[in-house]
Amino acid sequence: MMREAIQLMADIVNEGHDVLIVLFQLLGFNLNDKQLHFWIIGIIGIVTFFFVYTFFKLLDKLKISTTVFSFIYTFTVMIVLVFAIEIQQAITNRGNMEFADAVIGLWGFIVFFLVYVILALTILIIKKVLNKK
Repeated sequence: MMREAIQLMADIVNEGHDVLIVLFQLLGFNLNDKQLHFWIIGIIGIVTFFFVYTFFKLLDKLKISTTVFSFIYTFTVMIVLVFAIEIQQAITNRGNMEFADAVIGLWGFIVFFLVYVILALTILIIKKVLNKK
């Protein structure tokens, strides 16, 4: 039963991988495996971050910075996800299992997160400047 469930999940991921490659090609992007990992993991990561952030915002009474707590949790989830994808590629022979793919995928999330931080800080600074006037 577990083997069939794992195989089903691997088949879904493989089909999704193929669909994404075709979709990116139709949009005019000829991405290699590392570039595809960068974008997909980056997007999955930032979406996961917003869900995690919302959940931990409810735990704000612990006086722990919600952003830091959310980032740490999301980064942990992303590490597990990235390596699960790499293992799945090795098991199914659909792509190469490479540590570099995992690293570039995590960089995708970090870049998307840094964009979020810059936007959030910009908004915070603007609000503080406007409140002083």
